[in-house]
Amino acid sequence: MKKNERANILIVDDKVENIFALEQILSRPDRNLIQAISGKRSIKIVLNKDIDLVVLDVQMPGMDGFEVAQILKSNKRTKDIPIIFASAEKKEHQFALKGSKRGRSITFIKPLDTEITEAKVSVLLRLQLQKKELVKKNLALEKYALLINNSADIICIINPGP
Repeated sequence: MKKNERANILIVDDKVENIFALEQILSRPDRNLIQAISGKRSIKIVLNKDIDLVVLDVQMPGMDGFEVAQILKSNKRTKDIPIIFASAEKKEHQFALKGSKRGRSITFIKPLDTEITEAKVSVLLRLQLQKKELVKKNLALEKYALLINNSADIICIINPGP
């Protein structure tokens, strides 16, 4: 990640106090925290912004966290965004574990442990940002290869050694 670049973390919860608590845990100068209070709103945000990580409440009215995750994982552009489920019930935890095996997601049981939450978010963000950087570099290499392969000029390397 470049010096001025900030990671975008989407926090999705229907309870404002839970969003506030997560913001207190995750707030750092290199992070941009974005809020959504519904599943539908979170999908709109993810489709219109470059999101690096989603922290997603499981129990929400209208569209629950699992439905949101399923939509995100089925979209080509958003399928690789890591998701952290924040669940208040053990029953939901079992479903989230099943979802974790299918994609890049982690489940936390509320109330959240501050140190563990911060550590796991940091690791997921670092992996996501490294992946994005690799994709950018691979695209640049592909462009250079295309230029070289389609060049009609002679390209050579001269060794100025003795």
